Amino acid sequence: MAINFKKSCCLRIGPRAGTVCKVITCLSGISLTWVSEIRYLGVIVAKSRLFKCSLESAKRSFYRAANAVFRKIGRISSDEVTLKIIKSKCLPLLLYGLEVCPLTVSDLRSLDFVINRLFMKLFCTNVMDTVKICQEYFNFELPSSIIEKRRKTFVASCVPVS
Repeated sequence: MAINFKKSCCLRIGPRAGTVCKVITCLSGISLTWVSEIRYLGVIVAKSRLFKCSLESAKRSFYRAANAVFRKIGRISSDEVTLKIIKSKCLPLLLYGLEVCPLTVSDLRSLDFVINRLFMKLFCTNVMDTVKICQEYFNFELPSSIIEKRRKTFVASCVPVS
């Protein structure tokens, strides 16, 4: 089996993730590079002592898509329409594959902040009480609760039925 060296790389996860490893070279003399992150099935896996997914790329994609929505429709459309477009087009970019990643409380807060920041921008406020009221009014769930629901569904689908 031939290895595609342009697409292949090495990543170390575990207690010795920070140690320097020797270069892996094949018989043809081409070496595999050691990286700190890899993309697998759309999820970024990061080098760490424990299995960890990086959220930076997902957040960047969300912000890029949300800013594109704001750039196209601006203040022309109503808030309901803007939030519906963001919920259907941008939110999946942020949440893709995260129900199977081990997320810390800090990671979940970071994802929630992305949505809170979006509401701050949309409603021109920095007051969190106002943001919470707007989220409840427009029935906009935070990523932490969406991921928890998806995780429960995922785990329930994995349990064998006897």
